Amino acid sequence: MATEAYLAFDLGAESGRTVTGQFDGERLSLEETHRFANEPVKTGETLHWDALRLFHEIKKGLSQSVAQASQSGTEIAGMSVDAWAVDFGLIGRDGSLLGNPRHYRDHGNDGVMEDAFGIVPRKTIYERTGIQFLQFNTLYQLLALKRQNSPLLDHAETLLFLPDLFHYWLTGAKTTEYSMASSSQFSDPRTRGWATDLLSAFGLPTHLVPSILEAGKEIGTLTASVAQELGSRRLPVIACAEHDTGSAIVAVPATSPNFAYISSGTWSLMGIETHSPIIDARTLAHNFTNEGGVLGTNRLLKNVMGLWLVQECRRHWAKEGRHYDYNELTRLAEASPPFAALIEPDDARFFAPVSMPDAIADYCRETGQRVPGDVGAFVRCGLESLALKYRWVLERLEELREGRISTVHIVGGGSQNRLLCQFAADALARPVIAGPVEATAAGNLLMQLKGNNRIHSLEDAREVVRHSFDLLTYLPRPEMAQRWQEAYENRQYLTISP
Repeated sequence: MATEAYLAFDLGAESGRTVTGQFDGERLSLEETHRFANEPVKTGETLHWDALRLFHEIKKGLSQSVAQASQSGTEIAGMSVDAWAVDFGLIGRDGSLLGNPRHYRDHGNDGVMEDAFGIVPRKTIYERTGIQFLQFNTLYQLLALKRQNSPLLDHAETLLFLPDLFHYWLTGAKTTEYSMASSSQFSDPRTRGWATDLLSAFGLPTHLVPSILEAGKEIGTLTASVAQELGSRRLPVIACAEHDTGSAIVAVPATSPNFAYISSGTWSLMGIETHSPIIDARTLAHNFTNEGGVLGTNRLLKNVMGLWLVQECRRHWAKEGRHYDYNELTRLAEASPPFAALIEPDDARFFAPVSMPDAIADYCRETGQRVPGDVGAFVRCGLESLALKYRWVLERLEELREGRISTVHIVGGGSQNRLLCQFAADALARPVIAGPVEATAAGNLLMQLKGNNRIHSLEDAREVVRHSFDLLTYLPRPEMAQRWQEAYENRQYLTISP
């Protein structure tokens, strides 16, 4: 029997890649076979994703993987695309893409969420969907198109989130997977279906929504034209948890249910896994979200701005001719004095600033703090502030689950940042287990294995992760406990926004 391989196409806000996974019955091995940049494109005042370029790179990665598999006698048994949530393309009646998908940081969404509450009250939206209020949620992006009198809504037949768009171009099937659908703020977490009544209340077309699959189900096979173009047989395409956070949480190497997770990258998604949504006055007040997980699970979590704070500082410094890699930035931050300045990471000014260092400096001036004096101080400010926000989120999660959380897992690219992981352990006063770095790709592949009956449960998937990847444990440092406690208590200049 030929060796089986599975392909994960993992798209992030900065880059995408093709990852090949092979499973020997106990361990999952990963190999990155193609990597490419993902750069948004601005036309006029609108920020877009370059969907056609991304699909070209997906096909390029697939072609390379097919060729490598042929040479090694390996059989490709499945493939799937995961990406960030909320953004979408609209498909016309002739099956073509109408316009370029808009970027969630596009300013065309500004103010729409507040306008929406004048049509349907905020509390009603939350009770119906259980989703946190973020101005870029798909609901508000559609309302932005309506406010702009966009002709796209009049001519669209189907809305496809970005992974669904690529799956459609690969297979011809117009579907979505529940973890992706759940982030839209017009799905029903109780039925795991669409809340079309909410769309109707806003005067939005209900026929746009595609059918929903659960992760692990087959979407279809490559179309004859794609297979011919790439020199491949008609390979199966299997739904992973298409929302990259959903895939990452599949790969949390937990051994008991008493854990919290942080999927750390451009965003930090911090939460717990539950068997049903928690939608009440407390979760509404704190703006927590209930997103769909795999195999019937629910992810109760909070979006925190994440390493975007550091990424955007780095990008700004590079424009000035000062180039730093992330290891150098971490070293400089480690050498800076602790707690010199702190920010609220989710302050609106940090969402899409022209200059992140200037935005941080302005925040510090307005709150009576000394402005960070050098590169290391800016980075340390960002990392310490993130760790303190994690503390606030953890306390809210423990209130909601009515019990102490014993361990916090950090997965994804941010798990490589040893300073952030140590700060998190210190701030949370909990052990922090870091890894796997490749959680999203691993989770994508694991749900394909589940779909092909190579594993049978979420517990099986997490056991595979523990056998397959190196993990690091960070323990709280007793000598730093008092200083972190004081920093947390003495943060009156921070507005912990909901």
